[in-house]
Amino acid sequence: MAKSTSFSTRDIGIDLGTANTLVYARGRGIILNEPSVVAVESRTGKVLAVGSEAKQAVGRTPGSITATRPLKGGVITDFEATEGMLRHFIRAARVGRGRGPRVVVCVPSGVTGVERRAVLQTAARAGARSVHLIEEPMAAAIGAGLPVHEARGSMVVDIGGGSTEVAIISLGGTVVTHSARVAGDALDAAIASYIEQNFAMGVGERTAEDVKMSLGSGVPTPVRGRDKETGMPKTVELSEEAIREATEKPVAAIVDAVRAAFDACPPELYGDIMERGIVLTGGGALLHGLDERLAKETGMPVFVAEEPLSCVAVGTGRCLEEFDKLEKVFSGTVHGA
Repeated sequence: MAKSTSFSTRDIGIDLGTANTLVYARGRGIILNEPSVVAVESRTGKVLAVGSEAKQAVGRTPGSITATRPLKGGVITDFEATEGMLRHFIRAARVGRGRGPRVVVCVPSGVTGVERRAVLQTAARAGARSVHLIEEPMAAAIGAGLPVHEARGSMVVDIGGGSTEVAIISLGGTVVTHSARVAGDALDAAIASYIEQNFAMGVGERTAEDVKMSLGSGVPTPVRGRDKETGMPKTVELSEEAIREATEKPVAAIVDAVRAAFDACPPELYGDIMERGIVLTGGGALLHGLDERLAKETGMPVFVAEEPLSCVAVGTGRCLEEFDKLEKVFSGTVHGA
């Protein structure tokens, strides 16, 4: 007889990220990958668009419509918008009618008890039958294929949009966790600030993100924005050296987060990590040269996961596919609709 907690093919895992939300459907894999953006009618609070459609409206909306990212630093800052976003994704992932799906949602390891309860309740109100939480670095480690249940240490650094999550894992649990609210968004903000200070030019977050992604191209990057003095369009070129200078402060903060985890690492696990290395996941893992920088600063081998952008979502999916085996990694549960 099946356990009452067994999952069905309607059940989904959600990597609720600051920058992007990925949805994994049991038996189908990753079915949605959308920006974590919501367009809201300012007067009524009605959600008008979610995901890619809403992102296109960022910076282009009339006064009656607000396009917002309801998560900052890896946590929910706008609960109503987040609920609307979750409702949209849950409905898009559902197969047929009937009871709502069971949902596994990832949360940063540094969330407070209040924030944890808010995520549980928000997902339940959005139509989930029950909600199970898993901490992001654990999901990332599972998705990257690390042997989290072995009695040996594994280390994962998940660099998302709003936070960097560092964890040392052994025997199915996190031995050490460290969360720093500096990641991809901080890199983008640092680039925008550098351009403003050095070229008196304002650029949007999408332009700053494009500049970040150009690092490693080997050629200067043309950047278009608005001249702060004249208000007219302006174009400048940024060298790789300039981009690295612009991102130095947040990169150093990521390195410090990894060092902080090492400082708390039990000696018994240190050798395991030296042998296996550090695995990088999340969009920030793709920043050119970051793996080499971390290897130099820590003296440890550093590897980028095979599919870093989807590791957390795949990890939630494996929790659905192997619920009995991975049940103890959940950090909270609530029953909803």
